[in-house]
Amino acid sequence: MRLLLDTCTFLWMVSDPDRLSKEAASKLVDPENEVLLSAASAWEIAVKYELGKLALDRSPERYVPEERMRHGVTPLAVDEEATLHLHRLPAVHRDPFDRILVCQALAGSLSLVTPDPHIARYPVRIVW
Repeated sequence: MRLLLDTCTFLWMVSDPDRLSKEAASKLVDPENEVLLSAASAWEIAVKYELGKLALDRSPERYVPEERMRHGVTPLAVDEEATLHLHRLPAVHRDPFDRILVCQALAGSLSLVTPDPHIARYPVRIVW
């Protein structure tokens, strides 16, 4: 299974794994699954850090790749195909970072690992 992490899921996996559901935690450590982190999530982390809304123990340019590698998470670029799914999405969620994650999940046939009930309203496979 190919799993795309929501930004909060990545942050919890790294710093507060007890916040993950049992199903999500189990899927994330299963060696049969490929776990992916979108460049959009790295961007969101950098933006929130810059705005003072996210405290990290080091700068995002070190934190994201170091923790991604430490947890065996593969980076996922934002590509044209994924962004062009945007116009097909119903307007159930206004967060642009979450919307691009949905687009990437749809374009790549990925399951999105998220607790967000708004994202679950999209036609995308959810793991939580």
